[in-house]
Amino acid sequence: MAPNESAENYLETILILSRKLPVVRSVDIANELGFKKSSISIAMKNLREKELITVSDAGFINLTEAGREIADMIYERHEFLTSWLTHLGVDPEIAAEDACKMEHVVSKESFQAIKNFVASTQSE
Repeated sequence: MAPNESAENYLETILILSRKLPVVRSVDIANELGFKKSSISIAMKNLREKELITVSDAGFINLTEAGREIADMIYERHEFLTSWLTHLGVDPEIAAEDACKMEHVVSKESFQAIKNFVASTQSE
């Protein structure tokens, strides 16, 4: 079962935090997203049940292989779409906001077609 947009955002946030911090905890996710820790706890329970994360006895959150695949895909889309929109002249803040919405709804096929088109126009 494919995760919903909310789950994808949590996975992407865990990925980003894991690149900045030695360990990721619920409080780190809450601080990053501006959510209450209770909301994060519920979301982490759902991600754990879907086997997308593991949580150690000390409360450290890690992506499983399946969770990392989803997080990597969403993060790649976010970075690419933000860059592309900025290149088209969109304000960087608006580009990032729009990319965050687009990254969840674009199909793999359409995203690959956009990447191929951008690559072909850059080589001209």
